[in-house]
Amino acid sequence: MDRMLVVVFDNENKAYEGKKALLQLDGEGSISLYGYAVVAKNADGTTTVKQDDYGPLGTLAGTVVGSLIGLLGGPVGVAIGATAGLTIGATADLNNARIGLDFIDELAKVLLPNRFAVIAEIEEDWTTPVDDRMEAIGGTVFRRALSDVKQTIHDEHIAAMKADIAQMKAEHAQARADRKAKLHEKINQLDAKLQAQLQKSKEQRQTADRQAQAKVEILKAKAKAAAAKSGA
Repeated sequence: MDRMLVVVFDNENKAYEGKKALLQLDGEGSISLYGYAVVAKNADGTTTVKQDDYGPLGTLAGTVVGSLIGLLGGPVGVAIGATAGLTIGATADLNNARIGLDFIDELAKVLLPNRFAVIAEIEEDWTTPVDDRMEAIGGTVFRRALSDVKQTIHDEHIAAMKADIAQMKAEHAQARADRKAKLHEKINQLDAKLQAQLQKSKEQRQTADRQAQAKVEILKAKAKAAAAKSGA
């Protein structure tokens, strides 16, 4: 099962030990580690990425881990959780991260200033291997299954803009001459936004498809390596 894994540590050295343990578990075949980031929670509430590796999945910004880091106070500086309220951008990040708001709130209570975390996207069949290694280092483990990729937010925005354009065009057809020019300008502006939203939605679908294919190739390579090792 594909999961978002977050392990919180009291200091930076332990966080790097946690990252090393995940790489070892991946090498042993206990998990598949698709990508990770080691992050620090700063005193001002922002999050700094200390180290990351996403290999064939692409850049950190285009991954579910990147979205989660943003929600936890990263570069976009969004509000955390229901108590602070989510902006439109934060809601989009939540959709891209493919996890629930309650998971963000749970992490926010533990990933406090001057603490560190390893945030990873993994595939695991059993939770015990990761839990045993991380607890031995002193890490607190949080995990959540990743939901299917959704386009709900983009689809809703696109539908709303199409409805507005249709209404404005109907109004334009019956408008006075002095109103037609203003309505025409508004229609053009909204259409430009619609085209940008359509392009963004297309790019996100392409990114999701590319990452899914990269995961398949990672698993195939691991299976081939395991077969070669057993046959040696």
